[in-house]
Amino acid sequence: MVARADFEHGDGADGAEVRFTGRLTLARLGDVPARLDALGPIATLDLSALERIDTVGAWIVTRTVNEHGAKVIGASEEAQRLLDALASDKSEYRVHRDRRPAWVRMLEQVGHASVAIWHELLGIIGFFGAMIVALGTQIRARRRLRWNAVVTRFQAVGVDALPIIGLMSFLIGIVIAQQGAVQLEQFGLEVFTINLVGRASIRELGLLMTAIMVAGRSGSAFAAQIGTMKLTEEIDAMRTIGVSPMEAIVLPRVAASTITMPLLGFYASLCAIAGGGLFCWVGLDIPPLTYIQRLREIIPMTDFWIMLIKAPVFGILIGVTGCYEGMQVRQNAEEVGQRTTSAVVAAIFLVIVLDAMFAVFFSSLGWN
Repeated sequence: MVARADFEHGDGADGAEVRFTGRLTLARLGDVPARLDALGPIATLDLSALERIDTVGAWIVTRTVNEHGAKVIGASEEAQRLLDALASDKSEYRVHRDRRPAWVRMLEQVGHASVAIWHELLGIIGFFGAMIVALGTQIRARRRLRWNAVVTRFQAVGVDALPIIGLMSFLIGIVIAQQGAVQLEQFGLEVFTINLVGRASIRELGLLMTAIMVAGRSGSAFAAQIGTMKLTEEIDAMRTIGVSPMEAIVLPRVAASTITMPLLGFYASLCAIAGGGLFCWVGLDIPPLTYIQRLREIIPMTDFWIMLIKAPVFGILIGVTGCYEGMQVRQNAEEVGQRTTSAVVAAIFLVIVLDAMFAVFFSSLGWN
């Protein structure tokens, strides 16, 4: 069994003489610091019987030496190296407990978060404006869009995402049908499960879940790729040779996400409807032909147009957010991870907010 940290002490002429035993490490420390503080003046610290010491243990020894002027004896080579390293650290930082009321600290955190979100939103809007300016410059100068780069992004954003989006949407269709059937069964209206699956898949859930998946998959990839290019100074090199990063890097990615989102959204809606149809066939004994005929009756064309209107907007939002966060990388590789996370969180948040705004807008137009 691993020995816990402990010490023996005796009275000396100038103060207590402390002899440590066991392992003076963070995991085995126990109440040693509190007991040391209760001893009063300490003259000697004997480390000869220690089995092991880590940085936390060395810090306790150093603190005791500084407070009581104690002398350290019997230190091993490892312990002496740690003590020397801490002795050479002259920083005066101290951690003080925040004694303000909890509600004050909470309000402060909310305020800081709100300001950060506001600045992030302004940055994304400014970045979008810069992208529009770059697109206008490219059109005015009659320079061709880099279609090779766009097609490469098609592969990454669209084709490679088909399996996971299809599977996710298929399972969501089954879940919607199952949960809807359980509730409607109480009223003997299981047939209206088809209405629930069809309209929810085409109008909302198919596209919304696709946007969330693309934000987590492709938006994060955009941020990580561009952030890495910033760290390796590839973007600075492009500017040096006269190539606009906005035209060469940002526009192809945003164009690819904008064009593929309607296709992926429609594909996801079909997969969700197929999943709901499978459940209706197996669980509710509704034949596939009846299911399809009912879908044709209850899904209005306005739902399809709503999906096609929202999809490109979501694609632009995801592409711009991912590229913006990648362009904000400045210092080190750790910031790449932070900006990648920010890209996913910001894109999903803005997609959901915009979806809610679209729902209110289309409802006010009577497209119910």
